[in-house]
Amino acid sequence: MHSVPPIAPAPANGDALPRITVAGLPIVACGREALCAQMVADVARARAGELAQPRIVTSANGAVISLYHKDAHFAAVMNNADIVDADGMSLVFASRLLCRQPLPERAATTDFLIDAAETAARAGVRFFFLGAQRGVAARAAEHLRSRIPGLQVVGTCHGYFTEAQLPKLCAAIRTRGTDVLWLGLGSPRQEELAARLRRMLPGVAWIRTAGGLFDHYGGGVSRAPRWMQAVGGEWLYRAAREPLRLGWRYLATSPPAIYHLLSKTHD
Repeated sequence: MHSVPPIAPAPANGDALPRITVAGLPIVACGREALCAQMVADVARARAGELAQPRIVTSANGAVISLYHKDAHFAAVMNNADIVDADGMSLVFASRLLCRQPLPERAATTDFLIDAAETAARAGVRFFFLGAQRGVAARAAEHLRSRIPGLQVVGTCHGYFTEAQLPKLCAAIRTRGTDVLWLGLGSPRQEELAARLRRMLPGVAWIRTAGGLFDHYGGGVSRAPRWMQAVGGEWLYRAAREPLRLGWRYLATSPPAIYHLLSKTHD
């Protein structure tokens, strides 16, 4: 086990979101509504030229926790993110057990997208979807536009771009007036790419990592029933549906994640 780099303090021009340490990571102790409000505030700052580069907003779950304590490079990338929220119920349960002021709720990215999209439609915030298989992000955008009138998804692109195509892709993201780039490439690729892209996307307010988010809205991938989500069993539902891809991953990452949740969670 490596020595985890120190957590970077919130930037002076950052936010006032409260944070607690969960499994060694700085997790924002707020709900999805507060995250939406922060998104709008950061978009206003970016449009006014007050943000030199996008803020990186990402999530933690059991797999992320396990990798964070195993891979020093990934830990450094996560420590330099501006906002890390709790995408797993296990983080919420650990905070309730070990913290005086626990996490108020799970900020599942799949749920947060709907909250953020509704907020964006009211505030005129513009999204760009990047990631997943060919056509999936575009179908997700079409679904959300029909579900949330007024939502502006100004562009989409699949996740199979090359390194040589990256400058042209960043130029397209900027020229379309993107405020929030949703980056769905899976960990650790999306977090590592977000750290690189922030220097290439002045004017964008957020780079928000999204994992397999687009598959839920454009690729036909279903979510667990609400009761399973509430008791922290969504991982079991997903593993049962994709045992070859996800079963081994959960078996390998869950035990170390539980250890870090119980030994490195505090106010």
